[in-house]
Parts: sequence; C-alpha cells; structure tokens
Amino acid sequence: MTERTDRTELALDLLAHLETDELALADVVDRIETVTTDPSLTREILDTAETRGIIDRDGARVRTRRGGTFVRFESQVRVRDGDFECRRCGAGLSTGHFVQFESGELGPFGSSCVRKVLGRE
Repeated sequence: MTERTDRTELALDLLAHLETDELALADVVDRIETVTTDPSLTREILDTAETRGIIDRDGARVRTRRGGTFVRFESQVRVRDGDFECRRCGAGLSTGHFVQFESGELGPFGSSCVRKVLGRE
C-alpha cells in the first residue's frame, strides 16, 4: 500500500470510531488533520467515507453512522512515556496516548486531546 492509501485508511478508521452522532464539518476536518494536512487527501477521505457509508454530509454538518463501533480505551489506547508532541494541539508531552486501529496507529495525543479526537468530549 502507498503512504496515501495508508493515511486514507487510518483516517477512515478514525471517522468510523467517532463517538458522536453529529459534528460540524470543520470538526471532522480537525480530526482528519491528525492524519494528514493535505487538502486534496482530506477531500478524498471525506468522499470515500461518504461512499463507504461511514458518514453522511449535509452542508456544514456531518452525521456519523457508527453502528456500535467505538474505541475501547483499555485495549485500543496505548500509553507510552517519552518526549512527544500532540498531533492535535502541538503541546509537548511526556506521556503519549496512541490509538490502535486495524489500519495502524494514530498519535501521540495528550490525555484530553485523545478524548476530543475520538468524540468523547
């Protein structure tokens, strides 16, 4: 697989695991930007997510179609000590939270950002 395909699949896994029913498009893009900041890839991810039935777009709102899919923090979020930078907010971290998806690992995040990215806050 190419890096572009790997990033797409990782972003699709993230969108499929969001624990919220509806978000503003800007908030969905914020989450995709934890995987890629390439605008053309972001558009491709949104289009693919809609085609695969992961999301429904309605103007500036996005509805998720989770169907019971969510991240199990006990088994899918790994915590590691080290010198990290949060992929969401850019803060320096001594403890990083990494989300394990079938398509790969996403992180590091701080403890509050990992919850925000997954839609728990």
